[in-house]
Amino acid sequence: MINEELILPIPKSTEFPKINGKFFSQDILSLDQFDPISIDLLFNITVHMGEIARNAKVSNYLAGNIATLLFYEPSTRTRGSFDAATKQLGGQTIVVENPQQFSSVAKGETFGDTIKTFEAYCDLIILRHPEVGAAQKAAKAAEFVPIINAGDGIGEHPTQALLDLYTIFEKKHTLSGKKGLIVGDIKNGRTIHSLLRGLSLFKNNTVYLLSPEQLKLQRPLLEDLSQKGLKIFEISQESEIPRDCDFWYWTRVQKERFQDQAEFERLKHSFIATPQLLQKYGNDEMILMHPLPRVGEISEEVDSDPRAVYLRNQIRNGMYIRMALLGLVLGKIPARL
Repeated sequence: MINEELILPIPKSTEFPKINGKFFSQDILSLDQFDPISIDLLFNITVHMGEIARNAKVSNYLAGNIATLLFYEPSTRTRGSFDAATKQLGGQTIVVENPQQFSSVAKGETFGDTIKTFEAYCDLIILRHPEVGAAQKAAKAAEFVPIINAGDGIGEHPTQALLDLYTIFEKKHTLSGKKGLIVGDIKNGRTIHSLLRGLSLFKNNTVYLLSPEQLKLQRPLLEDLSQKGLKIFEISQESEIPRDCDFWYWTRVQKERFQDQAEFERLKHSFIATPQLLQKYGNDEMILMHPLPRVGEISEEVDSDPRAVYLRNQIRNGMYIRMALLGLVLGKIPARL
């Protein structure tokens, strides 16, 4: 049984105002805020950020700025890349992990008071939280600084989706007319929910969702994305995988969302990416992605396959895209370089 205490219904898209290329002081809460113009602008800046990081160039774009990383859930790549992104651009960070145990939250401090406290110390708050909608609550509580959603339960993970979209764009040079396979925990995967929202912004995209019956996409979100023009096909077995996909996006079954651990054990390795599977259903031009961490659903033998980009391009692109986003939201990087 899925842990229903941590799972709220995924609603249809909230009517977030579109960024329309104006990032300064914006809360970044959902992919629904984005539009093709803003994504194109962000990607152009990201190319420049990659050059700074790869060449260890001294950069002072964020000199004098402090970002708070407030993480109520564990993280390796998101927390690490936001920390590194801030420092790559000359800024500083306050890192608070597990505030439930290591801050006054343990004494009963309210969520709103925690947000208001840290906004007194910094210029921006990056929040990860197990509750769907927590980033929106933080944005309402914060009076002076923007909030970036680094994952809210099974809701969304917008910056992960941005780096995933950038990784596809980097390899395919367009985000329109793409065909993708998304595998694993479709119901609970916030990275999947945001990526689907991102793909729905562009024309003629098709996705095949491969998952156990218990982990299918929630109906309201599926209907909403379909209405936006994203073609979605739900499949239940590997033999239904199209051979002409542009990308595969593999994900883990999320143990932390289950109450019944026996059910988790039964479902966790429903689909495993192996060299044999790639040989049978893949093609030479596709890429294999994973938001990580992986826990057995991609064989380590696949890591050396040139199509596997999860330990190379995706991780690096995460830092580059977050460098660009931080600079734009804090108003320190011009929209056009």
